[in-house]
Amino acid sequence: MSFQTELADLTGPIVSGPVPGPRSTELLERQATRESNARTYPRHLPIAIAEAAGSFVRDVDGNVFIDFLAGAGVLSLGHNHPELVGAATEQLSVLTHGLDFPTPAKDAFIEAQLSMLPATMRDRMKIHFCGPTGTNAVDAAIKLCKTATGRGDIISFQGGFHGSGAVGMALTGLVVQKEPVRNGLPGVHFFPYSYCSRCPLGLTRETCSTNCATYLEHSLKDDLGGIPLPAAVIIELVQGEGGAIPATIEFAQRVREVTRELGIPLIVDEVQTGCGRSGTWFSFEQYGIEPDVIVASKALSGMGLPIALIFYDKELDVWAPGAHTGTFRGNQLAFVTGVEAVKIFKRDDVLGNVVRRSEQCLGLLAPLQRHPWVREIRGKGLLLGIELVHPSSGLPAGELAAEVQTQALSRGLILELGGRGGCVVRLLPPLNVTEEIMEAACRILVDCIDQLESKVG
Repeated sequence: MSFQTELADLTGPIVSGPVPGPRSTELLERQATRESNARTYPRHLPIAIAEAAGSFVRDVDGNVFIDFLAGAGVLSLGHNHPELVGAATEQLSVLTHGLDFPTPAKDAFIEAQLSMLPATMRDRMKIHFCGPTGTNAVDAAIKLCKTATGRGDIISFQGGFHGSGAVGMALTGLVVQKEPVRNGLPGVHFFPYSYCSRCPLGLTRETCSTNCATYLEHSLKDDLGGIPLPAAVIIELVQGEGGAIPATIEFAQRVREVTRELGIPLIVDEVQTGCGRSGTWFSFEQYGIEPDVIVASKALSGMGLPIALIFYDKELDVWAPGAHTGTFRGNQLAFVTGVEAVKIFKRDDVLGNVVRRSEQCLGLLAPLQRHPWVREIRGKGLLLGIELVHPSSGLPAGELAAEVQTQALSRGLILELGGRGGCVVRLLPPLNVTEEIMEAACRILVDCIDQLESKVG
């Protein structure tokens, strides 16, 4: 019997022993001796995975977990969706690697992706296929805008994450990642982001008036502001690694207004928010704006096959042949599963499910707001987070968040952390997660926070 069949009626986890179990412990120890010290997920989620299906994974000790990490948001339709597996399997004997040659699989993929853009954008956007990671697509977006404008400076936002490559890291707010790597990309300027519950300008909601957008506008228009007119502004409209922080609508719209007024290309990084995670295919649709460049990657294939691309306004298409290349930009398996994923999204109203499960999740987690350690429950769609802080100081309670993650894992729920000091418990479930599985996951999470907070007082 396949794992997919076994899980057909399962609505919750099955954990029969300690986590990690003995076989997981053995593999984790072998990994520690042979793999890079830069490995991350197994340090905080100490399991060795044997197989997976839908919203569940099973470790090598036989424990079954609800997976609310979903490949860091890659697995939009869960693990091993049978229709995606079928499409990839069929393509395997046809063509797997096509560089940037046109192929029927690529052409169908382009058609499917353009069909998901707002109607007003479809005819004016071009697609460039990048290397297989989001950070490479960020690199491509920056190179494109610098080439098109002839300018060199870039504006990014505090709290943002744009990847671990040289360019992406330079644009990312996470200081600890950048400190050991000197002489990064020059000309990057960081501005405050509309994180209103922890205002970067030290204001309250009552006195704010979106001053972070005002500060950006004044700085760009001030001839003594110190920043040359930049080649681009790059932004996540929902900061993922930064802690599931949605920009306010006014902030996003004012950023778009000033960039358009000054002729600055606006890049929206949709690597994590794209392909339905926010409740619309792209998060910018919820803000009433249209970017000049869109960066997409993670969930494009629907099942974790690597692919990354940028959409951009045809007016920016000034690249010479070979200006941004990559050996693995013609992943035919990802193309065919991406086409199938779009069909499933439309057929099964997956975006509607994202909205419904998001509302369900926020409702089930709402009782946590009574806890003095819970500062905020937030996000968009199925990119959600719970920020935990010390009640007396308001400082990030990363140690409590880590304990919540550990306790949840022991009960069969895989969660990620993010935000300042790792104090945000993040939820990234598959976008087709069922009502029953969402209820089981939220019950575990609420119980964990209830019990831990009763201990810490």
